[in-house]
Amino acid sequence: MEFSKLIKERYSVRAYTPDPVEDEKLEKVLEAARLAPTAANRQPFQLLVIHTEGREEELYDIYQKAWFVEPPLVICACGLKKQGWTRRDGKSYVDVDVAIAMDHLILAAANEGLGTCWVGAFDPDAARRVLGLPEGVEPIAFTPLGYPADEPGTKKRKPLDELVRQERW
Repeated sequence: MEFSKLIKERYSVRAYTPDPVEDEKLEKVLEAARLAPTAANRQPFQLLVIHTEGREEELYDIYQKAWFVEPPLVICACGLKKQGWTRRDGKSYVDVDVAIAMDHLILAAANEGLGTCWVGAFDPDAARRVLGLPEGVEPIAFTPLGYPADEPGTKKRKPLDELVRQERW
């Protein structure tokens, strides 16, 4: 899909079919995340591909919305703090790097006809427990991954002049 059209048409999907995601499409989506730029090219992230079938109840502990476990897959984007780049004032860029990778993944999914929904309001303790995350691996964001069973609503966005300033604040 042409990029401008893709970013305009992509939406947060909150209803999914149970249809399986083809391996080729999953590979393309994961490859897009791998190619995402990161600070100093450190790539301080790991993506967990989670099959939902038979795990609905424990995944529901992570995020309590039924649509979260409807599709066949859920992706967890994790940050690896020790591997990330840190600015001289101490600001770690791991969360930024994970967000860029996740955005690439989400846009690639939309390009393949797949639905996603960025989930940040999950229970991190439940995520660590359910996914068996080791020390130093932080869950940053989740997204279901599957075929949409809903239709996009109207996007509400601020006008550009409320978001952009020229030269100085």
